[in-house]
Amino acid sequence: MSTIVKKNKKISTHTLQEIIPLISMLTVFEKLKLIRILADEVEKNSKDIFHFESGKTYQIETPYNMYGAAELLAKSI
Repeated sequence: MSTIVKKNKKISTHTLQEIIPLISMLTVFEKLKLIRILADEVEKNSKDIFHFESGKTYQIETPYNMYGAAELLAKSI
């Protein structure tokens, strides 16, 4: 465990190695609640990581219907 001082307040931090045994002692309901809390945290903090908008459709390139791709690959080898 380490301590961080943030805005003149001491905050205790734990490593994942310290937290996992505590999580294993939780009930299934508590674990599901923790999963939801962590998922919300990831969603809040992921604005800088994922540049996708919820509900919007994005084009994904696939090899389907790309008939010339096999020929290009064969020539490149």
